[in-house]
Amino acid sequence: MARPAWPWKWNSNWSWPSRPWPRLSPRALTLTFPNPGRWRRLRWPSGGLPGGLRPLITLVSLGFILAALLQNGRQLVQYRPDTQGLFWLTLGVGLSLLSLVVNGLSWAVILRWLGLRPRLEPLVRLYLATNMGKFLPGGMWHLLSRVQALRLGHGALPSKTSTPMALVAVLLDPLLAAAAALALVPLGGLEQGIALLALVPLLALVPRWLNPLLQGLERKRARQLGLQEALAQEDLPLRLNSYPWAPLISQLAFVLMRFAGFACCIWAFDLQHALDWGRWLSAFALAWTVGLVVPGAPGGLGVFESVLLLRLGSALADPALLAVALGYRLVVTAADLLAGLMASLDGGSRAQALGKPAMGAGESGDGGPTPT
Repeated sequence: MARPAWPWKWNSNWSWPSRPWPRLSPRALTLTFPNPGRWRRLRWPSGGLPGGLRPLITLVSLGFILAALLQNGRQLVQYRPDTQGLFWLTLGVGLSLLSLVVNGLSWAVILRWLGLRPRLEPLVRLYLATNMGKFLPGGMWHLLSRVQALRLGHGALPSKTSTPMALVAVLLDPLLAAAAALALVPLGGLEQGIALLALVPLLALVPRWLNPLLQGLERKRARQLGLQEALAQEDLPLRLNSYPWAPLISQLAFVLMRFAGFACCIWAFDLQHALDWGRWLSAFALAWTVGLVVPGAPGGLGVFESVLLLRLGSALADPALLAVALGYRLVVTAADLLAGLMASLDGGSRAQALGKPAMGAGESGDGGPTPT
């Protein structure tokens, strides 16, 4: 067989170029496609995903839960709660309702830490009544109600507050709650040090990093809530000078009370010995935080259950986890409804006793606000 010839010949007179090699730049690495107009038409619209990211996450999460229900529906029937289980579920509703009160008190700690002087009873009533707004489309009406109540004047505060202060007071509540919950994740095991990453948000609460973080969140929420003009008129830089120890501890108490309601669901389905409580707490804290932070359905519906299944799916059977997750969803939903109803009825009865009409979240008065 003849030896194949090389497609090129060696040039003995070749030498390295005298001038230096050109430096690579991002433009030099750009790929050029033929007929660029066709590729331009195939790109996603500049507005992003249709309807935003929230519907996509909601559909994926709910689809995951629906698939798990269809696959484990027959086994799930075996986890029907008995009389003792119904007692634990009822107790879970009570503890979840109490956790909302603790959350309202922790919000008072945040306001006091910011230099405000809140009145506890009307502030907790404001928090509980506006809590129902998170179930409305958009998932931020409870935030708007609280911001407007602080800005326009409410019986919970002796005077009105500025728009930046009201936004920071409302934004610190979920931010500190998420940091406190993530701090509990390492209790389920370090997992070769990966779980220690959950402690990083605690470092973000140092004023050096917390102030720019709050300023960015403040501008973003102002755009979402339609408060850009008010924020621009009162654009006074609000700088925090100390670590929020007291608000963080109060939010940790709220998360632990929330877990108490979840623990009742574990007892209701007789799974208290399936895992150690440190692992239960770690999985709950992670799932609860993801449901709080990730934009999805109101109340983290579908997101919480999906993360819980993914986190503990290797340790427990899916039907058992589904029973606990769905039981907890019923428990917290009942607690939210009861809290909003009780706060609204209490505010209306107080307004009638004073001979005044019940006032909304954005009006001043002693009565509690009505959910928007």
